[in-house]
Amino acid sequence: MLHFEWTWVGLLLSDNTRGEMFFNDLKEEMAKNGLCVAIKERVPQYMVLQEGFQLVSRVIASSSNVIFIYGDADSLQELSLLLLTFIPYGKLLVTTSSWDFSIDTNYELFPTFHGTILFSHIQKEIPGFTDFVRNRNPVMNPEDIFLKAFWEAVFNCRFSENSGTEMFFPLCPGDYSFRDIPIMKIDMVLMELVPNVYNAVYLVAHTLHQMLHSEAKEASDLARNSNLSWKLHHFLKCINSATNASDESCWNGTKPVAEAYDILNYKSFPRQIETLVKVGEVYPLAQRFTIKEEDIDWPDDFRQESFEIIISSLNPPFSSPSFSDIFSLSLVEIQTPTSMCSVKCVPGFKKTSLENQPICCFACIPCPEETISSQTDAEECLQCPEDQYPNKERNHCLPRTVTFLAYEEPLGMTLACAAICFSLLTVLVLGIFLKHRDTPIVKANNRSLSYTLLVSLSLCFLCSLLFIGHPTTATCLLRQTTFAVVFTVAVSSILAKTITVVLAFRATKPGSRLRRWLGSTASYSLIFTCTLIQMCLCGIWLGTYPPFLEMDIHSEPGSIIIQCNEGSLLIFYCVLGYMALLALASFTVAFLARNLPDTFNEAKFLTFSMLVFCSVWISFLPSYQSSKGKAIVALEVFAILTSSAGILSCIFAPKCFVILLRSEQNTLGILKKKVTS
Repeated sequence: MLHFEWTWVGLLLSDNTRGEMFFNDLKEEMAKNGLCVAIKERVPQYMVLQEGFQLVSRVIASSSNVIFIYGDADSLQELSLLLLTFIPYGKLLVTTSSWDFSIDTNYELFPTFHGTILFSHIQKEIPGFTDFVRNRNPVMNPEDIFLKAFWEAVFNCRFSENSGTEMFFPLCPGDYSFRDIPIMKIDMVLMELVPNVYNAVYLVAHTLHQMLHSEAKEASDLARNSNLSWKLHHFLKCINSATNASDESCWNGTKPVAEAYDILNYKSFPRQIETLVKVGEVYPLAQRFTIKEEDIDWPDDFRQESFEIIISSLNPPFSSPSFSDIFSLSLVEIQTPTSMCSVKCVPGFKKTSLENQPICCFACIPCPEETISSQTDAEECLQCPEDQYPNKERNHCLPRTVTFLAYEEPLGMTLACAAICFSLLTVLVLGIFLKHRDTPIVKANNRSLSYTLLVSLSLCFLCSLLFIGHPTTATCLLRQTTFAVVFTVAVSSILAKTITVVLAFRATKPGSRLRRWLGSTASYSLIFTCTLIQMCLCGIWLGTYPPFLEMDIHSEPGSIIIQCNEGSLLIFYCVLGYMALLALASFTVAFLARNLPDTFNEAKFLTFSMLVFCSVWISFLPSYQSSKGKAIVALEVFAILTSSAGILSCIFAPKCFVILLRSEQNTLGILKKKVTS
């Protein structure tokens, strides 16, 4: 059952104590191995035709394809005749050789049992016995009454009118000889009977020999006791039937004597030829089992659908419609019988029990998400290791792909190149301003603050490189805090420039107290104070719940996203909110100063730069919340580059245009003329 995975079987047992004991032992072993009984029927020794028909009908109607039959020849003799009358189509019979289903049956009906599997005690070859039988003849040995009965059974004839053989059989002619009968037919008739008698005689002989060589006390008991059946049984149970040798381990009660069985396959061929073929062996105590499946002929009911191939052969020199050779080839394959209540659950599914049903009857349900089952008939689905994920069929785990915003991929390379190019461009603008630091347009726009703003913008572009590449603990700690501090310097520089522009026009009145706030000291104090507040926020962030490196296996199926967890989102949003507050203050002040005279008015450009900055970061926040994986990193890098480039272009592009391409307008006379107008 276990080898062929027959988990749903039927049982036909003789209706006696032997059959009931066999069922109790078998039921216990089947329960241990998860096997179930689909149908169990007791076969009485005598039954009427109607009872037999109902019994076979129940067997045929059962969902089991394999029927195990256990009993002796006497108790199951009615069953053999019954199965010849009501043929159990689609059923494989498994029995023991003690059930002789060929008794008193016609050879033409033997195909009914073709493919039956039988268990038999290992048959020892008796040297010369077959030749001895073939040389026997009832005419030459008239005193051998057993030979006459055997002769009549083999040749289906009778020796006299008063013979007990069927009256419709003809009289046996004198020229019949066993030499005319195939050896396999003789072996088929004698296979079970003769070796059993042979083994029984030798077992008793070896048992008596063992008794005579036992201890002196036992020998004296043997001499005094006339009833020695108990003594004979004691010795008999320790004689190995296969080797006729004494098993020493049996005497002290440690284990019973080893047994061995042959697995036979009953085969029926045309012309009333039948044979039993050995296809395997079983050693129960050693738990050893061998079988040659390729040697087994299964019943014809277990054949696959036939396919017919038509091959037409035409010889070109003589081809014509009337000379076509057509060959028909039928392909038929006999399948190994299966007997299961429920179809096996394939990998990717698990078994679930059905209410009020045996354990062999179950339903198959798909494994839940993120779990797999790699075995057939899995009881539970298992989680994949963290570095693996289930495939689409959920029958095995696949290695996850490590994902981060790398320099090697197109997006990472593009953002890194853009950051470096913008940083170099900012340095170029700073060089232009340093070279033309004494020109009126540079002086008029607070060149010291312009230098600070350009340096901070260059660093803003470079700090975006901390977001690209394989994250580490150091980059996780530095990238957000560095970006926050450097960007705070840039935004606070813009705020200082905006306030300076406003104060420059408010302090034109004689004796105005605002003149003392126009110096560089006040501007740098404002930048320092704003940056110090941001640094305190970042210090609290790093001291309480700092960013850390993590591996995200849930956001993207099949990927391990190596990313930086920001730690405390509250402080992270406080840092961004503080920069937004400085930008909003700069935008407000610059918007109020937009109508001042154009010559000294930088407020319009500051207004546009802050408008770009706020627009970028307002758009960033909802996108940041809805993105996952490396898209978040790319989005933040893009926001840094876009906002920094907006500030650079809005504030410094017009000035560079005048310095490089309109140098005639960068004179003190032009500036005074604009002021007068």
